[in-house]
Amino acid sequence: MRTVFFLVAGLFLLGAALLLGKLFSAHYPGAAFVATVAFVALWLIIAGINMWVGVARAGYAVTEELPIFLLIFGVPAAVAILLKWKVF
Repeated sequence: MRTVFFLVAGLFLLGAALLLGKLFSAHYPGAAFVATVAFVALWLIIAGINMWVGVARAGYAVTEELPIFLLIFGVPAAVAILLKWKVF
């Protein structure tokens, strides 16, 4: 269930980042690109911290936590890149 919460939070954060990029694009044409890159970098850090918590605090092995990390990071990052490529 925690994985689903992280995926939803990632998509909401993506929506906020793309909204900011769209709002600033009138004055700065590269704002959507910067928002996408900033989101992916921030989401990598958040997903990495989640993986660290799973390994250090919950007692999972890195090999058990790595597929969850790839899912939590990969889905919102792929959606971000796809939206940037197709929409913005």
